[in-house]
Amino acid sequence: MGTIIWLIGVVCSVWCVIDIFKKNISTAGKIITAVVVLLTSWVGLIVYMLYAKDHLTEWFK
Repeated sequence: MGTIIWLIGVVCSVWCVIDIFKKNISTAGKIITAVVVLLTSWVGLIVYMLYAKDHLTEWFK
């Protein structure tokens, strides 16, 4: 069961990183955000999807 949850987390993380790199922000902002999402696991995914996704362009112009 733990492997399935881990696999779902990996797939969601990759999906979020792809979404981050599609944004029109600086390269440094893309790398910083992707690393934070990958290192914080489920918490980072939830924060990104619920809040940061809409605010990245404001933060990293």
